[in-house]
Amino acid sequence: MSGDVVNLRQFRKQKARSAKEKQAEQNRLTFGRTKAEKTLTRAINEKAEKTLDQGRLDQSDRPDETKD
Repeated sequence: MSGDVVNLRQFRKQKARSAKEKQAEQNRLTFGRTKAEKTLTRAINEKAEKTLDQGRLDQSDRPDETKD
């Protein structure tokens, strides 16, 4: 009928360490990208923007149909 004797101070510290480790793992997943990965993503986005802008029609080239 005897229970396990637990040191509450050590238990609290272990629980705090565990919570910090979970938070650190989440931060690694969220923010953990290398500089090379960030640069590559930025370059891909800029290239996509330029490609999109090349096909854009200027509004000044078309006659204004709203003015009658």
